[in-house]
Amino acid sequence: MANYTIDNFHSLSAWFDQMLNSAMPSWLATTVECLLVGVGLLLLYTVLALFYILYERKICAYFQCRLGPDRVGPWGLFQSMADAVKMLIKELISLNHIDKFLFALAPYLVIIASFLCFAVLPWGNGLQIIDFNIGIFFLVACSSIGVLGILLAGWSSNNKFTLIGALRSGAQMVSYELSVGLSILTMVAFAGTMDVAKIVEAQADHWFIFSAHVPAIIAFVIYMIAGTAETNRGPFDLPEAESELTAGYHTEYSGIHFGFFYLAEYLNLFIVSGVATLMFFGGWMPFRVAGWDGFNEIMGYIPSIVWFLLKAFVLSFIIIWFKWTYPRLRIDQLLSLEWKYLLPINLFNLALMVVIIWQGWYFGSY
Repeated sequence: MANYTIDNFHSLSAWFDQMLNSAMPSWLATTVECLLVGVGLLLLYTVLALFYILYERKICAYFQCRLGPDRVGPWGLFQSMADAVKMLIKELISLNHIDKFLFALAPYLVIIASFLCFAVLPWGNGLQIIDFNIGIFFLVACSSIGVLGILLAGWSSNNKFTLIGALRSGAQMVSYELSVGLSILTMVAFAGTMDVAKIVEAQADHWFIFSAHVPAIIAFVIYMIAGTAETNRGPFDLPEAESELTAGYHTEYSGIHFGFFYLAEYLNLFIVSGVATLMFFGGWMPFRVAGWDGFNEIMGYIPSIVWFLLKAFVLSFIIIWFKWTYPRLRIDQLLSLEWKYLLPINLFNLALMVVIIWQGWYFGSY
C-alpha cells in the first residue's frame, strides 16, 4: 500500500532501538525503552489533559459571550497548569466511617483504565505504544474498567450523594457501552480486522465515513451520542449533577485523588474523539480526493500526527458544543434513549452493514 504521509515513526523507533542495543545489553536496553515510553506517556497524558481543560473553558466562555481564563499567562494559557499545581498541594483529607482501602483504590482504577485506552491509539504512522492484532478488543475491554473505579468511589465514601451518583454512573456506563461497542463492531466488520494499524491503513484511499455508505454515518452518530454518555459528559452528566448530588461520586475526594477523576474525564473525551477518528475518519491518514494528484501530494506533506490531532480536536469540539447546548436529561430519559432507541437502531445497522459487505455495496477498494 502506498504511503501517503512523509513521516514514518517506524524507522525512527528502529534506529533508537538499534542504538541502545549497540551501547548496552539487550535486557537493559529494553528496560530503558520501557521507562522512557512510560515517562513520555505520563507527560503526554498530563499535558493533553491540561490542554483539554483550557480548551473547554475557552469554548464555553465564547458560547456564553465571556473571555474565559485570561489572567495566568498570555490569554490565560497557564491557568490549567496553575490549577494543577494548586490541586497537587491540597491536603488529602482522611475521613471517618469510610472503607479506606477501596476509597484510595478507586481513583487509581479510573486513571489506569483511561491510561491503557490512551496507549492503544495510533497518533501517527508508526507512533503507537501498544500495537497488536486485537487492539480494538483491548481498547473496549479496558474502557470497561473505569466504571469499577466510579462504583467503588461512590460506595466506599459512605455518603448518600456519592452512592446515588455511583449507581447512576454504573447504570449509564454499562448501558451505553453496548451502543459504543456495537458502533465499533459495525466498522470492524467492514474493515475485517481488529488491528488498529490495519484499520487505519484500510482507509488510505477512502475514509470509512465516506466509503461504508449509510451504516457508517448511522454508526458515527450513535457512537458520538453513546461516547458522550459513557464519559459522563453533559447533557448526560447525571452522576455529577451538581444541582442534585453536590458533586456526585467524587464529592468526598480532595487533592490529587480528585485530580485523577478530573484528568480522567478530560482524557476520556480525547479517547472517545480519537477512536471516532480511527474508526470513521482515517486516523492519521490525510484527506484525499481521487484524481486530484497535486492536492493529494500536498496533503501528504502534512505530518500524520497533525492529521490525527486535528481530527480528534474537531470531534472533541462537537462533544463540547453538545454539552453546552442541550439541557441535562433525567435518568429515566437517559436510559430510555439507550434501550428503546439507540440499541435497536444499532442492531439493525449492524445487520445492514453485513448485507452491504455481503453484496459488495461499498465505495472504493475493500
